Amino acid sequence: MKIRKGDQVLIIKGKDRGKKGKVLRGFPKENQVLIEGINIKKRHRRPKKEGEKGQVVEIPGSIPTSKLKLICPKCGEPTRIGYKSSGKKKSRVCKKCQGEI
Repeated sequence: MKIRKGDQVLIIKGKDRGKKGKVLRGFPKENQVLIEGINIKKRHRRPKKEGEKGQVVEIPGSIPTSKLKLICPKCGEPTRIGYKSSGKKKSRVCKKCQGEI
């Protein structure tokens, strides 16, 4: 998976199109990520104790990585990601500015 935890991304499809956010967690097997403040879902919680009220909790949902573009930290543009290997080290590269991410 090309997108990692801590990356700044732009949503390019869906109800949150055009919004930017930080990746909180990645799920490589499902090819999805969790983004801060994006794809918020409401979950109704039952009261745990007698006399306590139930509540509606907002939880971020995961988004497929195919609906995201990484924002390059060097050029600040939404871009695709390539790889460059030098010896044993493999690094991510911005397709626009050729800068290492």
